[in-house]
Amino acid sequence: MTLRIKRIYEPPAAQDGTRILVDRLWPRGVSREEAHVHAWLKEIAPSAELRRWFGHDPDKWDAFRRRYLEELESNPAAVEELKRQIGQSTATLLYGARDTEHNNALVLRDFIDGQ
Repeated sequence: MTLRIKRIYEPPAAQDGTRILVDRLWPRGVSREEAHVHAWLKEIAPSAELRRWFGHDPDKWDAFRRRYLEELESNPAAVEELKRQIGQSTATLLYGARDTEHNNALVLRDFIDGQ
């Protein structure tokens, strides 16, 4: 299995494999046709409360990462659904954040890779 991450605003590519949106909200300005999303797993995204608290503030990154990992640990059904969607092939976790170094898809990829 190859697991990648990518901003949803980047054009789809053949090497993306299964494209899975892992944000709770649909990204602004992207149509469903343009996105070429195979699955939208809102339940795997950070809670609305955690997302609002973080606000993509890099100074809160370590705390966000820790809290999001706690949410993932307490949500095994969503994690299993993500694993089922990923399967044994290539998959790309899509996110909408501008910050490519501090976003939920990074945490999620590391979490799945570590299992």
